[in-house]
Amino acid sequence: MAGLPYKRILLKLGGESLCGTQNSGIDDKTLSRLANEIKEVRELGIEIAIVIGGGNIFRGGPATEKGMDRTTADYMGMLATVINALALQDALERVGVFTRVLTAIEMHEIAEPYIRRRAIRHLEKGRIVIFAAGTGNPYFTTDTAASLRALEIQADVILKATKVDGVYDKDPMTHTDAHRFERLSYLDVLEKGLKVMDTTAISMCMDNKVPIIVFDLFKEGNLKKVVEGASLGTVVT
Repeated sequence: MAGLPYKRILLKLGGESLCGTQNSGIDDKTLSRLANEIKEVRELGIEIAIVIGGGNIFRGGPATEKGMDRTTADYMGMLATVINALALQDALERVGVFTRVLTAIEMHEIAEPYIRRRAIRHLEKGRIVIFAAGTGNPYFTTDTAASLRALEIQADVILKATKVDGVYDKDPMTHTDAHRFERLSYLDVLEKGLKVMDTTAISMCMDNKVPIIVFDLFKEGNLKKVVEGASLGTVVT
């Protein structure tokens, strides 16, 4: 691990990262590719924690807009993250990586409850730790959960995996003149209203000086390149 810029990372995955070419659900090939890429990084000696979203299964925002109670919708979204965490755990263990799922909502039959010291001990033993069920509270996103867990386990960096190669001033999918930022300050993100992470998550990182790297997860090998220090995506610091 000598020469690598990070010892412990927090990887933030959106639920949509498991969809592949599907509109929803979990794509087996995508899940397998992701597990192998994470395995490669673990083999470098880097300690890996993961926070995963649930948008491929259920999104609380659209449900709330249709009249569902916000708290109920958020709890359903948290349960969706648990499904994704278990799927990722299974994929990782199939490629020989020891993994633990820790949930913010207790469900003893399928995962361990989140306990900070236990999570850190798992990381120290070389296990990949997947944090599920967000913060365990409604009204908080999985972005905020990622920032919170990164602080609690003292991660060196948050790696925000997306479908595009960084942060743009406008949607690059619909605007050919969109400009990609190589570096941003936390205040830039907040003042410009850039969609990196939600404002609570950005504020927490700013207050505690945790850097964020936004990069394209769907280009094979990018995860390993980022943790090795390659200049990819957008750095928020």
